[in-house]
Amino acid sequence: MSELVDELLSKPVGPEIPARTTNPDRDFTKQVEVTGDLAAVTVRGSAEEVTVDAAVTHLRSQGLNTEDWIATGFRSSEWTMANGDTGVSTRYTYARAGSAEAERPNLDELLANIGTHQPAPTARSEGDHGFIVALGDMQFGKIDGDGVEGTLRRTIDCLDKAADRLMDYSNQLDIGHVHLAWLGDHVEGFVSQGGSNTWRTQLTLNEQIRLTRRVMLHALVTFAPIVTKLTMAAVPGNHGEAVRLNGKGLTRYDDSHDTESLIAVADAAALNHAAFNHVQFFVPQTDELTVVVDVAGTVVAHAHGHQWRPGKHWEWWRGQSFNRASAMHQADLLLAGHLHHEHVDTDGPRTFVQPPAMESESTWWRHAKGTTGAPGLVLLVTKDGQTNIKEVVR
Repeated sequence: MSELVDELLSKPVGPEIPARTTNPDRDFTKQVEVTGDLAAVTVRGSAEEVTVDAAVTHLRSQGLNTEDWIATGFRSSEWTMANGDTGVSTRYTYARAGSAEAERPNLDELLANIGTHQPAPTARSEGDHGFIVALGDMQFGKIDGDGVEGTLRRTIDCLDKAADRLMDYSNQLDIGHVHLAWLGDHVEGFVSQGGSNTWRTQLTLNEQIRLTRRVMLHALVTFAPIVTKLTMAAVPGNHGEAVRLNGKGLTRYDDSHDTESLIAVADAAALNHAAFNHVQFFVPQTDELTVVVDVAGTVVAHAHGHQWRPGKHWEWWRGQSFNRASAMHQADLLLAGHLHHEHVDTDGPRTFVQPPAMESESTWWRHAKGTTGAPGLVLLVTKDGQTNIKEVVR
């Protein structure tokens, strides 16, 4: 710029002051709380000083043997300090070794529960009816109810029972298309409720995703050998959102661990064309939240119920149907998770089905309302827009 422009743009800025040297005794604050078998250590200061080692040192300074305590989680926040540096406050939580709070599921043992179930007979079902298995809300990772082990065992048992029921229904009806609907919230994640569920989540995010992926794989290898046509669809839930900041999603609407798990299974199936060439996989299109699949002449829509207020599924459905470019305009059946309890509703020729959660309870809900869950999945037999057979498997 010219000297004239520089002169006219000049302003009376304050003098540059060097950063103040941190005084640990004055600037570094620490707090420890011990209640029974639980402990929490909060450390506050500059980003370089707030570390897990600092928390352990403070535990030790209180006369506690750090070998007796197991880290279970942390929660961190940042702010700008008076000198312009970034300040950090982190709360580390611990449980006494050997206590119930410190027990963490053995992932190898959990995965060992996922075995191949082969219903008899092995002949593939054929016909013009569709058989739908609808399930969701496992929320793998949380400690509520019977925890990860209970939810995993229940999910596998229910899928195995569903395969057995398919053989029973095939003795009465001609079933040629089996469809598995994965309705979201398969992982507990760490984004819901602003991360306040972190301490109550026993598995890492990757471990939660791994369980989800392998449960979906179990369903694939269980049903594929006994059906002529198999489809599997997954939609995003609120717990499965990949990224949130300040409680809001930052990426596309289809960016979800719930759907990515099924994509991984689809990739695996593609490696064995001979075994799985009759299987198709469906997830939402880019930046979308719903999937619509034709099952034996019935147009089946899939969604997670966080898109509407409780009890307002018809209003949401009508709004989606108003868009004639949307496949929801043609849907006969809407399947949705999210609200954790069985709900079947009809309006003229259309049917809404909400399966119960696979987790046994939300402890928060039990404290607030007194009721636990009634977990399970829903089986439906459908043909040409009519879904008259509905069964809950627990």
